[in-house]
Amino acid sequence: MQIIIKGMCALSVTLPLLLAGCASNNSDAIVKKMGNELENTAIETGLPKNIIMVVADGMGPAYIPAFRYYMDNPETEDVESTVLDDILVGTARTYPAKVSGFVTDSAASATALASGVKTYNGAVGVDVNKQAVETVMHRAKRYGMKTGVVVTSSIIHATPASYMVANEYRKNYDALADSVFDTRIDDKFVADLMLGAGTLNFIREDRHIVNEFINEGFQYLDALEQLPSISNKAPVLGLFASFEMPWALDSDDPTRLTTMTSSALDYMTSDTGFFLLVEASQVDWAGHANDIAGAMAEMYDFSKTVELLRAYVEKHPDTLVVITADHSTGGLTVGASGEYRWDPIWLKGVKASPVTIASGLKTADDKTSYLQTQLGFELNNDEQNLLSLITSESPARDVESIVKRILDKRSNTGWTTDGHTAEDVYVFGVGAQIERFRGQLNNIDIATKIFELLDEKHAQ
Repeated sequence: MQIIIKGMCALSVTLPLLLAGCASNNSDAIVKKMGNELENTAIETGLPKNIIMVVADGMGPAYIPAFRYYMDNPETEDVESTVLDDILVGTARTYPAKVSGFVTDSAASATALASGVKTYNGAVGVDVNKQAVETVMHRAKRYGMKTGVVVTSSIIHATPASYMVANEYRKNYDALADSVFDTRIDDKFVADLMLGAGTLNFIREDRHIVNEFINEGFQYLDALEQLPSISNKAPVLGLFASFEMPWALDSDDPTRLTTMTSSALDYMTSDTGFFLLVEASQVDWAGHANDIAGAMAEMYDFSKTVELLRAYVEKHPDTLVVITADHSTGGLTVGASGEYRWDPIWLKGVKASPVTIASGLKTADDKTSYLQTQLGFELNNDEQNLLSLITSESPARDVESIVKRILDKRSNTGWTTDGHTAEDVYVFGVGAQIERFRGQLNNIDIATKIFELLDEKHAQ
């Protein structure tokens, strides 16, 4: 189905319900290079030419101190601040439309952040009546700005999809992929640049959407190593995995979000200005999996991306960066079991994701030696006894749970759910007009304020 959105108001569309490579770790070099190019210019208070919206999916309030303690230098008395601590501006409420209660999913929250409209859980870019809504990306495109999406999930996962297209159910993945090509804003594609995963739904027997984009003049990339070859003369589609990029712990480039964002900034920078959505997608997935090692690795990639964006703003003070989470995932507690401790030191030596470790553990001849190598510490007697329960026939999920149980016990990490929770989330930011986002906001306020900035800038 083709969705055409024209004019300043979104066209109401009811959509059918269909229920059914690698790069080196170069984030430090990227940030250092950006920092070396900084100009001695104060952050100006004028309207932003460029707007960068960053969503750390699932990053509830507890993830912030957890990451601070994880990054702490044990040789110093003080607990050092992270880049996030330095740019905190407020909080945001996350609840969806009343029909879905108080606990939001990513689709409803992303739609709120993108459009300023509360909707039901599962809705992508539509209101409670299943009518398409205009998003800040749509309006930026209408104003002639460059637009882009950088994520570590599929580019049609809930958050990026909610900024680009519309569908009444977030898991209509093939229909969402179709819409990314079929949707037009004043006869133009919604996004000039899309980086993430998604070949599962963009290359299908019934429709080869990648070839359709290529035929429309898009540059197509299928490996991170190709990013330096991007030309800013043509739009870009980069799909680097089937549905999600490898976990940071499993990736040859553990700061792959930073790598993609760096290339995106080079591409997006232009005289017309740009709107860029960046999502640290897999913080949420680590929360759902109750995987503290994975969560900290994803937070590290996210933090390096924030450092990069902060450096970009110092060089381009007419840029606004707004950072938040769509909700909290997992009910993470920094401390558990009545003990007054949290020991992230045991997470520092983990060499792969619990999923990958569990796969090798099932078939390892010497399970104790294998797991000690993968976790970076010697197992005690209780931990070794857990390994005796594992055979080659053990369900992968059970083996993974044992790995995570050991890490949780060592670090004294707690989880209350494998789903979402309803607390407010933090808002961070830097750059032109960030003062507008200070204080306690509703998530819809973020979109409303971005709409206002776009309108004011283009009314000049």
